[in-house]
Amino acid sequence: MARFYAYLRISIFLVLLAFCTVRADAQQVTIHGTVFNMYKTRPLDAVTVLCSCGSGTTTDSNGNYMIRVNANDSLRFSYLGRATQYFPVNMMNSTTGFDIALHVNPTQLAEVRVAPKNYYLDSLQNRKDYEKIFNFKKPGLEITEGANGNAGLDLDALINMFNFKKNRRMLAFQKRLIEDEQDKFIDHRFTRYIVKKITGLTGDAADSFMFRFRPSYEFTKIATDYEFFDYIKLAYQDYKRQRSYQRQPARKEEPTPTPNALH
Repeated sequence: MARFYAYLRISIFLVLLAFCTVRADAQQVTIHGTVFNMYKTRPLDAVTVLCSCGSGTTTDSNGNYMIRVNANDSLRFSYLGRATQYFPVNMMNSTTGFDIALHVNPTQLAEVRVAPKNYYLDSLQNRKDYEKIFNFKKPGLEITEGANGNAGLDLDALINMFNFKKNRRMLAFQKRLIEDEQDKFIDHRFTRYIVKKITGLTGDAADSFMFRFRPSYEFTKIATDYEFFDYIKLAYQDYKRQRSYQRQPARKEEPTPTPNALH
């Protein structure tokens, strides 16, 4: 009998959970807008737009962004390591959009453009800023032990397991952050300076070489400096062979003699 009531409680809870999930999905809205500098003289690209639910996006080259969130969520904007306060979504107009001007002056922008980057510091800061996203794991059933020693289901984990849209957004954002981090690590080792030092290539030739022979993240991560430089040398030999083959003039075919030419 006790088992029957336990199953009954779980069934009722799942029905209520499904109803709440449908209701929450119905309250989702798409917020869009443009992020400007403090004088609204130009849009800002690469501004991070973070939702209190954990999802996020970035502005494009025109300063535009678009993000789908719940009506009870909040948004904040982060640029050059500085973040705004959270703005409630229910105070935004999803039709006209939500534009914002960030207090970033030209001096700050100039300093960021010329300052040398430190990959390790940037990576640590990125992990700190997006710690919740990097540590996210797809929810599943969890068994907890109560104060009286009886085992039971973790209701919070069960609720999160059925929040499919949020889980998909979090996993997609996590994947994008990891791929971006891996690309930056490759850029950190596979630089124009190293390529020029080993191959002597510059300009468009260097760009072409680096595009064709960009190493994988797995190799870049485990290769020693000697192995990495040797890879560039071997890739350069292959690059020269390809260039040499492309420059060879095409062989002219002999014209087929006509009947008149045979007499």
